[in-house]
Amino acid sequence: MVNNMSARTLLDSRRTFKFKNIEGLFYVAPWIIGFLWLQLFPFLMSLYYSMTDFALVREPNWVGFQNYIRLFTRDPDFWHSLRVTSIYAFIVVPGVMILSLIVAMILNMKLRAINLFRTAYYLPSILGGSIAVATLWRVMFMRAGVINQLIEPLGLGPVDWLGNPDIALFTVSMLSIWQFGSPMVIFLAALKQVPSSLYEAARVDGASKLRIFFNITLPMLTPIILFNFVMQFIIAMQEFTSAFIITSGGPARATWVLGIKLYEDAFRFFRMGYAAALSWIMFIIIAVITMLVFRSSSAWVFYEDGGDF
Repeated sequence: MVNNMSARTLLDSRRTFKFKNIEGLFYVAPWIIGFLWLQLFPFLMSLYYSMTDFALVREPNWVGFQNYIRLFTRDPDFWHSLRVTSIYAFIVVPGVMILSLIVAMILNMKLRAINLFRTAYYLPSILGGSIAVATLWRVMFMRAGVINQLIEPLGLGPVDWLGNPDIALFTVSMLSIWQFGSPMVIFLAALKQVPSSLYEAARVDGASKLRIFFNITLPMLTPIILFNFVMQFIIAMQEFTSAFIITSGGPARATWVLGIKLYEDAFRFFRMGYAAALSWIMFIIIAVITMLVFRSSSAWVFYEDGGDF
């Protein structure tokens, strides 16, 4: 009798376990289907198309690594766009990191109406990446725009922000730096996690504010610095909207980033296979540099438990 009850209980528990598994799969099925159909499938198909001469108007023909060979050996536009994108990332990533950290430290202070200021500084990130904001930025920096009107009384004269190849990329970069809200919020959350006892001990020892920042605050923020750096680098390397809307890659291709080249190859010249190869080169560059950053993190990222990432 006891054995029969035990066997029945075990059978019921197995049925319950299977039912819960099926129920769980039912709940995650939309995400699984979306991931397989909208992410993994296009990801793998782009790899296939990168080895074909697919041009939308005809069936793809297998060409192997010819698209990659052409990119590296017979396409000077690729190297130019890679150089422009690298300069853009070199301007934007440190700019966003430094500005977001400074503002986060200010907003971490106990000030009146501090929540209002936090919201105001985060708003640009909500609007970030939109065509409307990029268009407004273009209007502001035109020769007759509001920026030149503001600096004219200072005797600086009208500046050709968008027509001068030497400063056009910097003008586009400023829009991305202005949208520093997301890393700022992450820095602010990390600042609140720094133990106050460390600051109190440093003040008792007579440490200056500058020494406290470099010896306590900055080391405690290194994991967040690593995260924000990687995220901002990935975003910068995929830049398209701002450069396309504000300058269309000009003047003299001074803002011709990889995203614009990919767009031109795919939707202007209909070289989908070639554009797919370029997208995979972008993916490999981002993956390699990200891996190198993570590998180097053991030398400069501090964790409270002493472990590595």
